[in-house]
Amino acid sequence: MDASLKSDHPTENTAQPLSPAPSRPPSQTPSRPAWVDGWLEDYRAVLVESWSPFLGATLIVLVIMALMASGLFWGVFGGLKLWGDYLNTWLGLGALLGISAELDNPLLHRISIMNMVLVLGAFSAAVVSGQFRINRPPPLEYVWGALGGTLMGIGAALAGGCTVGGFFTPVLISSPVGWVMWIGLMAGAAIGVKVMLWALDHIEWGTEAPTPVSMQAVKPYLPWVGLGIAALVAFWAADWFVSPDKKLAARAIIVVAGFALGFILQRSRFCFARVIREPLMTGEGEMTKAMIFAIGLGIPFGALLISLKLADPYSAIPAAFWLGSLLGGLVFGVGMILAGGCASGSLWRMGEGHLKLWVAAFFFAWSGSIASGVLKKFGLSRVDFDIDFLDGTPEITALGYQAFLPDLAGWGWAYGLGIGLLALWYAAVRYNESTDRFTLF
Repeated sequence: MDASLKSDHPTENTAQPLSPAPSRPPSQTPSRPAWVDGWLEDYRAVLVESWSPFLGATLIVLVIMALMASGLFWGVFGGLKLWGDYLNTWLGLGALLGISAELDNPLLHRISIMNMVLVLGAFSAAVVSGQFRINRPPPLEYVWGALGGTLMGIGAALAGGCTVGGFFTPVLISSPVGWVMWIGLMAGAAIGVKVMLWALDHIEWGTEAPTPVSMQAVKPYLPWVGLGIAALVAFWAADWFVSPDKKLAARAIIVVAGFALGFILQRSRFCFARVIREPLMTGEGEMTKAMIFAIGLGIPFGALLISLKLADPYSAIPAAFWLGSLLGGLVFGVGMILAGGCASGSLWRMGEGHLKLWVAAFFFAWSGSIASGVLKKFGLSRVDFDIDFLDGTPEITALGYQAFLPDLAGWGWAYGLGIGLLALWYAAVRYNESTDRFTLF
């Protein structure tokens, strides 16, 4: 019996002497085997303590490159828009918005699947680490979530993607579309920070936080739930991988990649909104420098996969250079500050139990569907081709075209622009860390 469970009272046999039993030296107190403590220490280091954002950035790039090697790209907006299309069809707005009467199955749609398993990956990481909780914000935060999500949906529709599909992925494959959206995101984030600062001084309604939801009763069981979900997702991916249905077999890697992305994002707290926001609000630049590192790591790998014909860049570049990318980034940047997260950031925080981000994602999906329908209705997203422009390869819309810099100016200029902008970004962030020159708070 464990020493901690032994009674402090003398034995009931009064015939025995009442002298106290000799105490055991502390070094001889029974304890867990040393190897168990070692495993627990590793468990806490990997699954409980937060990861470095640089580790997160490295792992995210590796997952993205694995997708690209399979001819796929990471995106978020397409899946959210599909969910919004279903909602608008249910509301009777499908015909008005020009939504197809035969929508893709959300359980088979590539980006929809990735979004769903990303949430599952983040949830698993959160419960295993003990960081999951039903987070109920003050009432005003729901308003900000709805408004921010609405603006993000509009911005993503204009730019042809969110911070993932409109900025990060295009930048990794040397498209100036991503860099133009980056400029818009910076400007929009600055406006969003100013709005939030004004609200702090002028709005008092709905700022009192409700009573936190206690998780103590279920907390001991949550890590097992997370491990169980991870096992089920692994079984799901394996089942699809060996399926005779080629469509399902091709989507097995999406299940694995989406879950891995959610897990990595939650463990490293990696968030595109923080990348843009933190230098403006606090002057802190670690997350931004991790993003710069990720892009610098990913660009040459992306170029290699494209040169090997494993990935088609035009399947991932929005036809939005430059007007759609700039305007979309501006609107999206405001929205992500109000919502407290970007597209992928909203998804992994949903997995952590943040109700505000559930509201933001709902309105993101809904407004993204509506905005896409309106743009289509007015012909702004109608796709054309020009046979005299790069042999008619790029799609062209009223908001811009698919700009792939290696085709426009060569790989030398593509590398030069990427390295130059990363160096400029790093210099500005490092300078701001020391001077707070660009900090608005």
